Amino acid sequence: MIKVLKPGLATSVQDLGREGYYHLGIPPSGALDQYALRAANQLVGNPAGAAGLECTLVGPELEFQADALVAVCGAQMPVRLDGVEQYPDTAFKVRAGQVLHFDFPRAGARAYLAVAGGIDVPQVLGSRSTYGLGALGGWQGRKLVAGDLLPVGVASGKSRAGASLPMALRQSLGGEVLLRVVPGLYYDRLTATAARDFFSDAWTVGSEADRIGYRFKGGSALSFQPREQPFGAGSDPSNIVDSCYPIGSLQVPAGLEPIILHRDAVSGGGYAMIGTVISADLDLIGQMQPNQQARFVEVTLEQALEARRSYKKRLAFVQRLFT
Repeated sequence: MIKVLKPGLATSVQDLGREGYYHLGIPPSGALDQYALRAANQLVGNPAGAAGLECTLVGPELEFQADALVAVCGAQMPVRLDGVEQYPDTAFKVRAGQVLHFDFPRAGARAYLAVAGGIDVPQVLGSRSTYGLGALGGWQGRKLVAGDLLPVGVASGKSRAGASLPMALRQSLGGEVLLRVVPGLYYDRLTATAARDFFSDAWTVGSEADRIGYRFKGGSALSFQPREQPFGAGSDPSNIVDSCYPIGSLQVPAGLEPIILHRDAVSGGGYAMIGTVISADLDLIGQMQPNQQARFVEVTLEQALEARRSYKKRLAFVQRLFT
């Protein structure tokens, strides 16, 4: 068991998510930074999809009630064991009774803690991920609170303390982020000026950013082509007749502040989607802090598919290193 002494800001149990239920209104959930969770799991000898802890901005304080092998990847959020700082992206031992806690992040927003054996909460619809809005999965369907006791599974014994992610495979976080976007079904609803401004302006992450969606501010208000709204759409030019939302889709309610829907988002609604952030860049969004700057870069579908192939090759390389 791992005892939660302090829960942090929004710590939750996450794996790679529950696919196949979005059409029923149940989003995939899972780690916002899939690469970081996979890497941490590989370092401690877990399957890539084992459940770990997603620690957001303010990490938890945890007391281990048995010896364990752990690793932390993702945000540069220094982790300390009984006050002694540990190497990031590296597996290290924890003895029974020791306490692990996090400093504030130097870069990035989410650190992922993997423990050999995984966090052994029950599977719900094939996943241990927490979907907080639906009170589903994870630990009692919610983020952690003080006093929670998290069960740990049986370690595989395939890893050892000191296993470390090569520097070339570690994430570069902080600074301005470039997010590649494939223009969407409703992109042509923007005026030519709005389309140009969307990709040329700098945007900053709003304080409301969470697992459901990231809101961006600071750019120009976006105008839409005039038209008579179809039956069933709202009166605002950004409204459409309800449509499905893919993960990563960009909507601009009233043309004011773009919102990127992420892994806990609803599956449909009535706002025009002007584009979709490519899958290879979704991890970057989950690591953005409030007030961090971003720019959107237009890419073709072919470029998006090539980026996805490159991303998968990187994941496969990490897996080969530790198997």
